[in-house]
Amino acid sequence: MADAPLHSGHRERVKEKYLRDGLEGFDDHQLLELLLFYAVPRKDTNELAHRLMNSFGSLSAVFDAPIDLLIECGLSKNAAVLLKLLPDTASRYLRDKHRDSTKIINASNAGERILPFFAATNEEKVLLLLMDAKGREIFCGIINEGSISASEVNNRRIIQLAVKYNAKYAIIAHNHPSGFAVPSDTDIQITKIISDTLCNIGVKLIDHFIVADMEYFSMLRDKELKEIFTDD
Repeated sequence: MADAPLHSGHRERVKEKYLRDGLEGFDDHQLLELLLFYAVPRKDTNELAHRLMNSFGSLSAVFDAPIDLLIECGLSKNAAVLLKLLPDTASRYLRDKHRDSTKIINASNAGERILPFFAATNEEKVLLLLMDAKGREIFCGIINEGSISASEVNNRRIIQLAVKYNAKYAIIAHNHPSGFAVPSDTDIQITKIISDTLCNIGVKLIDHFIVADMEYFSMLRDKELKEIFTDD
């Protein structure tokens, strides 16, 4: 209780600085300090922010850290949950912001659509984007949290959704969390299987994106791989 008057003036000054200038004048630890105001009512959040940055090395590493390690650094469970919530919220915001049911999706703009789905994860995920006959998005979402090499699981889910939404075109994407945005031999083989499977129900697979470190590789644009997506 006694700490509140000591820090209340400082907190108000930091908030006013943000309202006036945005985050441009904030270092990463100062941004953490500001965020923690809303979960740590009376402790010195500047000290906590420095401790987190020193422990994990960067702002993104703090957000990606497991909750138990955040708590070991002195955060309450509420404060740790707040920090874990932020990247997930940012990803949801970007996905919602770029959703446009009237926009025609094609191989040149699909990368921008799928990238936010992989913005806040260290786990391998598989995404499916479905379009109608005019190329308008009718479904976009993560269909499996795990390797795309689990082809039977992914194929069954892809078919179910393609039929449900009466899709005519499809794009798939998956990430390499600790690797490069380059398809493996397994990725190429599975892409052919998925393309053939979709073709059997009248749906054309038009691309497969590999995502890593918020960069993506389009298999369609690779000269040696584009034949997977060409019409018979």
